[in-house]
Amino acid sequence: MSAWVGWIGPAAIALALLWLALLSRRLGRVTHSAPYYVGLFVAAGCVAISPIAQVVNLILKTNVERSIGWALVYNGLPAVGLTLGISFAWRYWSWLFAERD
Repeated sequence: MSAWVGWIGPAAIALALLWLALLSRRLGRVTHSAPYYVGLFVAAGCVAISPIAQVVNLILKTNVERSIGWALVYNGLPAVGLTLGISFAWRYWSWLFAERD
């Protein structure tokens, strides 16, 4: 049973990154800023590959846990996606933290 709920966390992170990308795109249209939100879509895609692969693995009942592909797809891509998401979100939303007089 725990294998079936292991994909929920990465899927939630991918949805949060997607929501942030959509919100950033809306804000970018109003402020005419550079389209850094595209990087958030890429980050959401990188993170979303992991839960999709986990569900496909569970449906097909294959055992790929000991291969190098397991480490790259299940752990590596979400790490890359989160790193990209944090960097693009910081670049896009850092004006909120700027000191104002």
